[in-house]
Amino acid sequence: MRILQVCSARTLGGGERHVAALANALTLRGHQVFMAVTHDSPVVAELASVPLHNVITLRMRNAFDVPSALKLAKFVREHEIEIVHAHLARDYPLASLAVRRYAQLVITRHVLFPLNRLHKLTLARVTRVIAVSNAVASKLKSQRICSERRIEVIPNGIDLKRFTANQSDETTADVRTRLGVQRPFLVGAVGSMLPIKGHEDFVRAAAIIARQRSDVDFVIVGDDEARNRDHRRRIEQLITDLGIDDAVKLVNWTDELSQFYHALEIFVSSSHSEAFGLSIVEAMASSLPVVATASEGAMEIIEDNRTGVLVPIGDATAIAMAIVTLVDNASMRKRLGEQASEDAVQRFGLERMIDAVETVYREALAGV
Repeated sequence: MRILQVCSARTLGGGERHVAALANALTLRGHQVFMAVTHDSPVVAELASVPLHNVITLRMRNAFDVPSALKLAKFVREHEIEIVHAHLARDYPLASLAVRRYAQLVITRHVLFPLNRLHKLTLARVTRVIAVSNAVASKLKSQRICSERRIEVIPNGIDLKRFTANQSDETTADVRTRLGVQRPFLVGAVGSMLPIKGHEDFVRAAAIIARQRSDVDFVIVGDDEARNRDHRRRIEQLITDLGIDDAVKLVNWTDELSQFYHALEIFVSSSHSEAFGLSIVEAMASSLPVVATASEGAMEIIEDNRTGVLVPIGDATAIAMAIVTLVDNASMRKRLGEQASEDAVQRFGLERMIDAVETVYREALAGV
């Protein structure tokens, strides 16, 4: 199949890593995969298998960027694209205009935020809508954006080999040195600095623990999507106000993320809302015990007290108590980590996801 993936993301998060993994895997399966991205897109660096000459850069500023839509339509026509697959809400109208009668339109909905009237109009051409979780599918159905029969739930998949492979003690020690941590226990979180990710709750939980003991370090890996980096500054100020600068660090991690996971003893997701939770799955595959707030996505991924620990959203005290329980109980950490890894392998492998996406493409082309 000749497939065009459309992604105007300007930062690299879970959804963008998903797009890159999908494009790479489809290419390795023999499909002709093309990418439409913005100038200086961080996604390009993740495209290990997609030929650079298959990548087109467009402005794609917003849903009303008609010049970009026209260029996209020309590209679809000239390259005989069969499937156009868009991943961000602002790209849906552009992709819809681009397909016209030349290709089938597939979109993936990665988040729970509601779509608007423009999307209901432009998605009249959509052939299939992929929802990354049942929660996302329910949200789409409640909005009646398209026919329910067009919606398919396909959970995100990960390259399990990257996360299940054992890391050497030397690599782990090097990561801890680079992070500047020395205490026996390292607790980490991964996610953008957006308030919805709940990092402030994680910091407050760290402060509760730091008042009780001095054997735990905390690290948050993530970037700030705000132009003025206000989100990060707010979290940094909170860390200072709580007097825990020596215990909590914020870092931008640019290397293989699996190395970071393997340097941890415990992973925490404190999101207020999560459509799926890719970092949770990555941590589980890395055999980490996970403490997660009971967001929509986390509750679909984690079975409480079997593959992780679920706590109330926004409750820093509950997060702290769950972390301390795991720090003090090595057998519980081992049991949860092992069961989480087994579950991740069974449910969230990349190959399983690619199989399902290929089926959606074939059905779209067959008019099923």
